[in-house]
Amino acid sequence: MDLLLASTPAPDTASGGFDLIGTILWPLKWVVELVLVAWHWLFTAIGLPPADGITWVLAIVGLVIVVRAALIPLFVRQIKSQRKMMEIAPELRKIQEKYRGKRDQLSREAMSRETMALYKKHGTTPVSSCLPLLVQMPIFFALFSVLNDVTRHAQQGVGGVGLLNAEATQQFYDAKLFGVASLHETLIDAFNTGNTTAIVILLVLVVLMIASQFFTQLQIISKNLSPEAKTGQAYQMQKIMLYVLPFAFVFSGVFFPLGVVIYWFVSNLWTMGQQFLVIREMPTPGSEAAKAREERLARKGKAIDSSGKVVPISKYEAEQQRLLEEAERAKAQAPKRQQPVSKQRAKKQAQKRGGQSPTTQPGS
Repeated sequence: MDLLLASTPAPDTASGGFDLIGTILWPLKWVVELVLVAWHWLFTAIGLPPADGITWVLAIVGLVIVVRAALIPLFVRQIKSQRKMMEIAPELRKIQEKYRGKRDQLSREAMSRETMALYKKHGTTPVSSCLPLLVQMPIFFALFSVLNDVTRHAQQGVGGVGLLNAEATQQFYDAKLFGVASLHETLIDAFNTGNTTAIVILLVLVVLMIASQFFTQLQIISKNLSPEAKTGQAYQMQKIMLYVLPFAFVFSGVFFPLGVVIYWFVSNLWTMGQQFLVIREMPTPGSEAAKAREERLARKGKAIDSSGKVVPISKYEAEQQRLLEEAERAKAQAPKRQQPVSKQRAKKQAQKRGGQSPTTQPGS
C-alpha cells in the first residue's frame, strides 16, 4: 500500500500556487479512479473490449452502485430525521407563534435557543435530512474533475491521480458510446463538432435526468406527507423546488461530460427506486401512502400494531381491545376534578341538598 501511495502523484500546485479545491478533491478523485478501474477490470475480464464505450459506461454504473450502497446508512438516518422533524413540527409552530411579530435581537436569540434546544432534545436537525446529498456532491464533483481531465491527460500521455494510468486514460478517451459519443464530450462540444448523434444522446439523457428528479420529488410531496406537514412552510418550499430544481439540471446538463450525465441519471434512478420502496413499505404516518399500505395489509388479513410491526388482524384487534380496557380503567381510577363554583352558587347547591331531606308533615 505504501508503494502504491508513493507512486500516486500529489496535487499539482507548482503552476498556480496552492490549489485548495484540487487538494480537497484529490483523495476523492483517487477513490473514484480506484472504483472505476476496478469495475473496468472486471468487465474486461469477462470479455468486454477495454476501449469500448459500453465497458466504461458499465464501470460508471458500478461506481453509482458502490457510492449509493455506501450511503444507505445515511439514507436510513435521513428517514429517521425526517420522521422526527415531522413529530416536532407542532412544537416548532408553537415557538414560532410565541415570537411572531417580535423583531428585536433578544427575541430572535431566544427563539433560536429554544429551537436548537428542541432539535437537541429529539436528536435531529434540518441538515440531517440532506446528508446523503451533501455527502454525494463532493464525489460527484470528483467524478466531474476526473472526466474533465481525461482529454488533457490523454493528450499529454499521462494518467490521473491514482490507478487511472496513462493506458487506461487513453482507453477512456477513445471510448465512445454506440461508437459516436465520447464519454468526456459535453453538449457544447457536440454542437461545436456537429456531432448530431451525440447531441441527441445527451439531450435525451438530460431530459431523462430531469424527469427522474421531478418524479422522485413529486412522489414524496404527493403521497408521503401527512396533512399536518402540508400546512407548513417546508411544504411550500418543497413545491417550489419541485419546479425550480429541473431548471438547474437544464443548465448543468449543457456543461457536464456525457459520463457525468450518465452517472447522475443512474443515481437518480437509484433514488427513485429507493424512494418508491420507502414510501411503499415505510410511509409517513397519516400520509396517503400510509393509508394505502394499511389497505393492502387489511386485504391480506394483517395490520400494524402500536410498535409498528405487521401482525395478524386478530392480534391487532386483541391489542386494541386491551388498550381500550386499560384506558377505561385509568379513566375510572383517576380522581374526578371538581369544578370551582362561586360562593352564591355553592350556597344555592347546599340549600337544594337540604331541601332533599325528608319533608315535614303539614301543620306540624
